[in-house]
Amino acid sequence: MSELVRYIAQNLVDYPDQVRVDIRQEDDALTYELRVAQEDLGKVIGKQGRTAKAIRAVMAASQGDDRRARLEIVEEQGPERG
Repeated sequence: MSELVRYIAQNLVDYPDQVRVDIRQEDDALTYELRVAQEDLGKVIGKQGRTAKAIRAVMAASQGDDRRARLEIVEEQGPERG
């Protein structure tokens, strides 16, 4: 599932090398943390969250087991500019 989320995100953003998917296991769910560059946040969220909803729908359709899958979109912290 993480490879699927990474593939989708990398094809949406301007900085595909900064896309990272971390998995956090909780009691009844797996949380996939999608990290992208600050400049790419809008691209993976989309207007009114439509792109994020579409990614979540693909995840739900692809889920093979009974555990819930959640998607969190997180801004990747780049090097400090000063």
